[in-house]
Amino acid sequence: MAAAAGLVLVGCGAAPDAGGSGDGGGDAAADFMACAVSDEGSWNDQSFNEAAYAGLEMAEEELGIEINDAESNSTEDFAPNLQTMVDGGCDVIFAVGFGFGDTGALEQVASASPDTHFVWIDGWDLGLDNVKVIDYAMEQSSYLAGYLSAGYSTSKVVATYGGSNMMSVTKFMDGFYYGATAWGEENGEDVTVLGWDPANPAGGSFTSNFGDTAGASSITASQLSQGADVFYPVAGGLFASTIEVIRTEGAPAVVLGVDRDIATTQPQYADIILTSVEKRMTQAVYDNIEMLVDGEEFTTEPYVGTLENDGTALSEFGEFDAQIDDALKTRLDELKADIIAGEIEIPVTGAE
Repeated sequence: MAAAAGLVLVGCGAAPDAGGSGDGGGDAAADFMACAVSDEGSWNDQSFNEAAYAGLEMAEEELGIEINDAESNSTEDFAPNLQTMVDGGCDVIFAVGFGFGDTGALEQVASASPDTHFVWIDGWDLGLDNVKVIDYAMEQSSYLAGYLSAGYSTSKVVATYGGSNMMSVTKFMDGFYYGATAWGEENGEDVTVLGWDPANPAGGSFTSNFGDTAGASSITASQLSQGADVFYPVAGGLFASTIEVIRTEGAPAVVLGVDRDIATTQPQYADIILTSVEKRMTQAVYDNIEMLVDGEEFTTEPYVGTLENDGTALSEFGEFDAQIDDALKTRLDELKADIIAGEIEIPVTGAE
């Protein structure tokens, strides 16, 4: 059991519904506009941005609302894109990614627009009455992914890297590290985790940004040369660069997806995706829109996705299901139950 100062989740939202009602909101829905501003990169990043935007599209289709959006090519676009959405009459604006806080963009625009509701994905409390946070305890599902990776690995060398050295990224890497090392301790084998050690955060492996394909390829090649055969890129769509390097090298390695079930959304990668660590943003975005369309009062109570409320989870094992023995699957179920019960606390680097 990893037993250090664990993450305390306060004010966690209820579990998302399994899906929208599809009833629509009548005149209220027709007059409602939900908007979103992307993190750096395209809405079609096959990962983080795309998952959030899918929630917007679901609300448009099932509730009959209007939607609008703005893509951010760089962090410099955050504030003007948010302002464009405010000026366009959006009732609620989703800011996708922690960068809206690092740059001060969200606080700047939201504080000057008190009548507009904002929902910040991967954010934190800004002390504003019109900003709600959606966050995820990704260290929980990542712990399971790390344990699975160590159990699956032949070399007992597993690897990770991030798109930025920020807590919303490194909490994935924390969980992965502690899960992998827990497997080693339980089974009396040495497991090496490349790319991240919570005891030395400055020594972690990171690309320059979430669009740095060259950096992702370089890190992957280096980790391959050190014997890694399971990779956990926490860097949005850069997992595709890792897969390209593995396939070019002809290496017997597999990859873990993040944010979405990559084997399903990108089936061309199904033969190399062991599982994905899902951050179920699509439903959370939809649910927040539906509540407002239904006339519920906007509140700043955060939604925190956990294993318990199904806000985060491992995807199915797909083409690798037969290669994962039943004992390992059973142990993963036990560990999930232990995390939910609070018997395993997973330290998060930088958390208070």
